[in-house]
Amino acid sequence: MREGSLEPPTRHPLDWNDPDFTNWEKLDAEMRRVFDICHGCRRCFNLCDSFPRLFDLVDASPDEVHGVKSEDFKPVVDACTLCDLCFMTKCPYVPPHEFNLDFPHLMLRYRAAERARGQVDKMRDELGNTDRNGKLAAVASPVVNWAGSEGNGLTRPLLEKVAGIDRKANLPKFFSKTFMLRARQSTPEINREAPGFGRKAVLYATCFVNYNNPDIGEAARKVLAKNGVETEVLYPACCGMPQLEAGNIAKVAENAGKVSEALLPWVEKGYDIIALVPSCALMLKFEWPLILPSDAGIKTLSQATFDVTEYVVDIAKRNGMAPGLQPLEGGVALHIACHARAQNMGQKAAEMLRLIPEADLAVIERCSGHGGSWGVLKGNFETALKVGKPVARQAQGAGKRHLASECPLAGAHIVQGMERLSDGKPAATHSHHPIELLAQAYGL
Repeated sequence: MREGSLEPPTRHPLDWNDPDFTNWEKLDAEMRRVFDICHGCRRCFNLCDSFPRLFDLVDASPDEVHGVKSEDFKPVVDACTLCDLCFMTKCPYVPPHEFNLDFPHLMLRYRAAERARGQVDKMRDELGNTDRNGKLAAVASPVVNWAGSEGNGLTRPLLEKVAGIDRKANLPKFFSKTFMLRARQSTPEINREAPGFGRKAVLYATCFVNYNNPDIGEAARKVLAKNGVETEVLYPACCGMPQLEAGNIAKVAENAGKVSEALLPWVEKGYDIIALVPSCALMLKFEWPLILPSDAGIKTLSQATFDVTEYVVDIAKRNGMAPGLQPLEGGVALHIACHARAQNMGQKAAEMLRLIPEADLAVIERCSGHGGSWGVLKGNFETALKVGKPVARQAQGAGKRHLASECPLAGAHIVQGMERLSDGKPAATHSHHPIELLAQAYGL
């Protein structure tokens, strides 16, 4: 038996339609098998709150994992944000090792089993309905943004009581003019002199960029046009990451079918697919093929999909960048998002920003602690800040003028952590997506 593995990690398809997948007794046996290995290793103690909770349970037990009650496992599961860092960066026992550990997917299985038993957090499901919420909020975005403002002492306590959202957590803004609407109204002129002229790509808008931060999409489209890339913008539906976090795998599969049906014809016409947020790129490239392994279209789409920073670096390597980049004064503290790291593509955001002349980067490669919708919930927000404190400390100490994260939610969360460290006066008061800084360096 080997102690660890030097082979690249591989993941097995999720057999979520098999009754054994949600069988509580079989699940409990697998939880105990995995937790016993985890407690004997403990390499992941500082990644998130799941592992300290697990190790505290085991240490307080009279008979290690065997003495822990099954119902006491739930807080361990609830603390997992599916960041995938344990699987991708720490665990020596992931497949193809014979121990066959996949901690995040085991947590996902537990949530799916809870759902099969009717144990559903209905409010969490409502918060995760990003398409409905985005469409409704866009109609009255000024009022919604006012109500969601951190300093609103009237609405935030009410929102905390009704929806379980911590009153201190930063919430995304909504826009009446979505990225899809902006894209229909204006198309940037393609630079025909660029080395990359002739490339074609579809920007998969993602729910966050479409409803909450269209500026990211516009920056990406302008940078790509500057580099000769013809783009179309599509948004058939959410990738399903919020539903994956909640264990609703059937809904993820439904969304995967809807999105792939819209994007595949463009792949057949020679277009690349670009996801504008790392979590969504991860879903298209890795999670969907594990949920629908026999779907040839899903596999084709996964092979045609790029993260936006990955795509720009590909242009630079294959074709060369269009001239015109100017230095960014003051430097950049760059956070590498967990779901970018989980794509196993390297630090593409850092590679991209180093294309800027005189690039001054402080790269931070650690989890921000936010975890999507998890980090804004009452009972989780303070834990999220605790997990992300090392990132906030590094960002604050870097003293750079600009702060960037590939994950917009992580970026805003880091700013809040920096505010805690500096009594409300962080070195940077706003986080950008790296593609926005590249657009700025181009003068776009």
